[in-house]
Amino acid sequence: MNKQQGAGLIEVLVTVLILGTSLLALAALQSKSLHYNHSAYLRSQANILAYDILDRVRINRANIAGYNLAVGDAKPTGSTLAQQDLNQWLTNLETLLPGADGGVACVSATRFCTVTIQWAEQNSSGDASEDESEFVYTTRL
Repeated sequence: MNKQQGAGLIEVLVTVLILGTSLLALAALQSKSLHYNHSAYLRSQANILAYDILDRVRINRANIAGYNLAVGDAKPTGSTLAQQDLNQWLTNLETLLPGADGGVACVSATRFCTVTIQWAEQNSSGDASEDESEFVYTTRL
């Protein structure tokens, strides 16, 4: 009479292996979810900041040409309302978005304004590199 021994231990080992794999998959899913949620948060902030500068331009429509600023230009330091608005807006960009820069291009004749916001975002693959994200919004004032 040969009695089989150890079958229960193998079943437990297989169960632990399946459970461990499932928990690792759940952790990876949670990590991706957090990354995508943060990315959506940054895009929402960019949208809010674009509306912010456009509202400032609407208030000062008489000086719409004063709001032209290319991405990468230095902060304006003048005393006009447009220069102060752009300076405050760029400061808000740098505060709320990582590695952010922005620009505004307004055409006086058509009253079309395009706002461009760029920022650095951690790569979705999880490594230390960063992706450049960009938000462009065009509207007529």
